[in-house]
Amino acid sequence: MTFHDPIANLLGPWSWGLGIGSILLRLALAALLATAVGWERSSKRHSAGLRTFILVTVGSTAAMLLDCCLLSGGGGFYLLPAAVVVGVSTICVNSLLFSAKNRIRGLTTAAALWCCAVVGLALGAGFYSVGLLVFLVLLPSLALLPRFENYLKDRSNHFEIHLELKSAPYLQDFVTVIRALGLTIDEIELNTAYVSSGLSVYTVSLSIEEAQLQKYKTHGEIIEALRSLEYIAYIEESHG
Repeated sequence: MTFHDPIANLLGPWSWGLGIGSILLRLALAALLATAVGWERSSKRHSAGLRTFILVTVGSTAAMLLDCCLLSGGGGFYLLPAAVVVGVSTICVNSLLFSAKNRIRGLTTAAALWCCAVVGLALGAGFYSVGLLVFLVLLPSLALLPRFENYLKDRSNHFEIHLELKSAPYLQDFVTVIRALGLTIDEIELNTAYVSSGLSVYTVSLSIEEAQLQKYKTHGEIIEALRSLEYIAYIEESHG
């Protein structure tokens, strides 16, 4: 079954082919959509920013356009789009960062970069509607869903904190307070990167067991209560 792109049908026959007008339109759309996604990532100071997203999306569009030109001349089969997907996947893997606890960081940005490559491929093939629909799902997911995700996380039974104690002996006092609050310690890991700082720094995984605490207290409120302990130099919730 042949797919007739609604936007291409609306624009007219010139947008279906590989004339200079349709090529410029596809590249311009790729740059425009990538700018929106790249700006969203840059505004939150993520590893891949405006230029990276524009380059990947426009490059993907150009690769698909080149393959379409080769096929229109009696070439074999689509090859460059597959190379683009593999190449962008490699870039995404190499761009991932790992925290001291081997937690992956930058996964959302890497996935967004991969999705932008797909947008570029769709636009390069003349599937304007597909590219725009992927973009209309991608951008709100990046811009709006984190708030809802944080809302759910702040009310989950499990969370993790970054804890800096003024000295190691205070760890036992901290454990006693945690248990008194109705929390369970799942894991405590010493962060050796801070050994020479004079502080005792830990990553602590906690579970909320007390029913009333679970019902009325968010993670932020629990951490704020712990911050008042005089032997805690610094405490915050860890976000992987």
